[in-house]
Amino acid sequence: MTLLLDNRQRAMLAEMGVRTDFLPATPLDVPAAVEPAEVAPMKVQKVETRPEAATPQAPSIALAQPLAGLASTAVSELGWEALEQSVRACQACGLCKTRKNTVFGVGAPAAGPGLAPHADWLIVGEAPGENEDLQGEPFVGQAGRLLDNMLKAMGLSRRAQGAPQDSVYILNVLKCRPPGNRNPQPEELLQCAPFLERQVALLQPKIIVAMGRFAVQSLLKDSVPQVESIPLGKLRGQIYNYRGIPVVVTYHPAYLLRSLAEKAKAWADLCLALGRARRPQD
Repeated sequence: MTLLLDNRQRAMLAEMGVRTDFLPATPLDVPAAVEPAEVAPMKVQKVETRPEAATPQAPSIALAQPLAGLASTAVSELGWEALEQSVRACQACGLCKTRKNTVFGVGAPAAGPGLAPHADWLIVGEAPGENEDLQGEPFVGQAGRLLDNMLKAMGLSRRAQGAPQDSVYILNVLKCRPPGNRNPQPEELLQCAPFLERQVALLQPKIIVAMGRFAVQSLLKDSVPQVESIPLGKLRGQIYNYRGIPVVVTYHPAYLLRSLAEKAKAWADLCLALGRARRPQD
């Protein structure tokens, strides 16, 4: 993979802990970020799994059950503002009793009064943590700073400072913080699933980057058999499909803070996403 970086982007990658001394010092040529051979066609890739590769500690996310506390058919008809209000008022699971704020999302401004934002890039994380719960915004704190550096290295920003074709929206599959930052439970993901589905339907991004195994499972549960049993590392390096939108799998920034050696892999994932997002539409 050939990647040409300018000094600013080298500095951003240095913040991430990714070495760039072996790359040519030339301004970034975006289409060259991923060579054509590395960009798979936008189709569902079936990954064969072996029993020994399974991660039994990862709970299965069965999101096809009837919604207990919220009418999913009603959510599927909501506009952007009404959807945000519905999330704010949601009491469908026990997380409503411990949250300080719901975390709907952040990024590109609305495309117009009452409309959803225009977002070419959709970053999907797992669940709010303590800082996110306090501020009502996804990916803040150390993990958020790392994500911002990753986006800056690609010329992107959650604050919509880039070109219109590079607008970004960031959200989590879970809208409320699990107590003690524990893993999301299947029933909690079940209740939030209609919100995620409606957000994606309204945003209609060009590319989705799924960060972390719960985000990956939520987005690929219908297209990758037994996705809950496949280690995230084995899902990397391919382009998947969520309702017609290409999906790239990568590690969560919080995991990268604990596993510094994986940062280079995360950068390769972003290059894959960048190449697909900038490719002419089929």
